[in-house]
Amino acid sequence: MAKKGDWVRIHRVVLKAEERTAKLPEDTKACDLEMWTKGTLLADAEIGDEVEIETIVGRREKGELVEVGPYYTHSYGVFVPEIIEIDKQLRKIMKGGDK
Repeated sequence: MAKKGDWVRIHRVVLKAEERTAKLPEDTKACDLEMWTKGTLLADAEIGDEVEIETIVGRREKGELVEVGPYYTHSYGVFVPEIIEIDKQLRKIMKGGDK
């Protein structure tokens, strides 16, 4: 159960594929135009409910509640030891090297 005031993520289909302009590339116009937005929940709800949120800039949006407490899950990949050596060399060059 999500409570009013929780930070959430919603999803909505903005345009169905058949509603999109014909001027798009074939692979693009074959897909729905979708929106995922984060904001503050304006009323208690459960995952899957149609809800309204207020975004960080004050815009109100409606959509299906898909996540409570969303956070970034991307990374810059696994550790690469060579990057440490490159960093050391770059810092030395930027400080004037052996001069």
